[in-house]
Amino acid sequence: MSAYIIAACRSAVVPRGGAFAALSLDALGAPVLRAVLAQAGVDPAQVDEVIVSNAIGGGGNPARLVALAAGLPETVAGLSIDRQCAGGLDALLLASALVESGAAQVVVAGGVESYSRRPLRLRTFADGRAPEPYDQPPFTPWPDRDPDMAMAADALAQSLGVTRSEQDTWATHSHAKALAAQPCDGEIIEIEGQIIDPFTRRLTPALAARAKVVSGTITAANMAVAADGAAFCVVVSEKIRRQLSCDGIAILGGATMGHAPDMPALAPVAAIRSALEKTRLSAHDITRAEIMEAFAVQAIACVRGARLDPERVNTGGGALARGHPIGASGAVNAVRLFHELRKTGGTGLAAIAAAGGIATALVLGA
Repeated sequence: MSAYIIAACRSAVVPRGGAFAALSLDALGAPVLRAVLAQAGVDPAQVDEVIVSNAIGGGGNPARLVALAAGLPETVAGLSIDRQCAGGLDALLLASALVESGAAQVVVAGGVESYSRRPLRLRTFADGRAPEPYDQPPFTPWPDRDPDMAMAADALAQSLGVTRSEQDTWATHSHAKALAAQPCDGEIIEIEGQIIDPFTRRLTPALAARAKVVSGTITAANMAVAADGAAFCVVVSEKIRRQLSCDGIAILGGATMGHAPDMPALAPVAAIRSALEKTRLSAHDITRAEIMEAFAVQAIACVRGARLDPERVNTGGGALARGHPIGASGAVNAVRLFHELRKTGGTGLAAIAAAGGIATALVLGA
C-alpha cells in the first residue's frame, strides 16, 4: 500500500523574539493544521492520527494540544516525538508507515517549535546544591564526544578544508535564492500578519565578512538563526487519494541513520545513501533537494558527500535565509519540497541532521 502527501503548508519562519514570540505551541501550530486539512479537502473526522515533532518545548504531548486547539475530534490521540532537528521528517516517515501498514488512512504529520517560548532548564543535584541552568542537554553518555554544535561544525570545516569564505558564499547564495523565489500558492499560512519569511535579506559578502564569530570559521552569517515556526503535511492512502480525486506526491521511502556523535553534520550523507538505496535511485535521479542549512558547512559537506547536484539543492534558499525552528525544520523542508515538485515534477529529497550524530532523509516522487 502506498502513501501520498496531498497537502502541505507552513507558517512563516520567524526569528526568536519576533512576531511569533507571544504564541504558545498550540497557538502557532493549530492554524497551520486547520489550513492543511482545508487544502486537502479532508474532514477533521477522517483524521486517524496527528504526529508532531517538538524538541525544546516543556514536555507533555504537544500533538494532543495542537490537535485539540485545531478542532479535531477528541478521539484523535496525538503522538509527539522528539528526535531534535530530524523529528519533522521522522514524523512524515512514521505517518507513511502507518498508512502503508493499513493502520491508518489519514495522518497529519509535521512539527511545531517556539524558540521564543521554550522553558528555562535547570539541572538538579543529589547533594543539595542549588540547581544550575543549562542550554544543551547531553546527547551522548561521553562528554568528550558531545560537542557544542557550532564547535562541531567548525571541526567539520577544518577536517574537510572548507574555508570561512566558502561558507559565507553558500550563505549569501542562500539568501539571494530566497529573495528571488516567490512562495508557492498555499505554502505559507498567514499568522500574526506574517506571509513571508522575514529573516531573508540581502546578505552581501562584505556583510558576511563582518559577522560575529561564533566558533572558528562559524559565524552569525553562516549558521542558521534560532526561530519559531510550524509545518504540516496530510499523508493519505491510495484509497483516500482516489476518493478525493487528487494527484498527490508519493512518499517513495526514507531512512534515519546514526553516525559518529561528535561529527553530527555528516550524518545526512549516510541517511541519504540509505534512502536512495531503499528506493533504488541514485543521486543523479534527484531533481530537487531540500538540504538543511543549520550551518553552511553542513550543507556543503552533505552535497559533496552524497554527490548531489548543487544546482538542484535549495533552489529557493535554505534555513540560512529563513531560520531554524528545531523540531519543525525537517517538516518545513518537506513542505517546500512538496510545493517544488508540484511545480516541476520529478523526484525530490529532503535531509536533515540532528544533535547526537543522527539524520533523516525522505524521498518523494511526483
